Amino acid sequence: MAYGYVIVQVDVQDAEKFEEYRVQVPATIKQYGGEYLVRGGTFEKLEGAEPLGRMVVLRFPSYEQAKAWYHSEEYKGPKAMRHAASRANAILVEGVE
Repeated sequence: MAYGYVIVQVDVQDAEKFEEYRVQVPATIKQYGGEYLVRGGTFEKLEGAEPLGRMVVLRFPSYEQAKAWYHSEEYKGPKAMRHAASRANAILVEGVE
């Protein structure tokens, strides 16, 4: 089965609220078998539109698990917090087997 990846670009607009999100979200990711592959860090635009200020890549055991996490009750509260503290581009993609 192929991994599921959630790839997010985030522009933090309220650092205090976003920090609350950062504290709450890891437990929800772990509950669905996910892990951080990228959480911030240095990046460089190579092509295309300007990226938002922060990059995050999550890996889950499957596409279905990643989707279940994103739409879960456990992530619902933290996700609302992230929406209030930032703007983002987020995609779900299936990896290769």
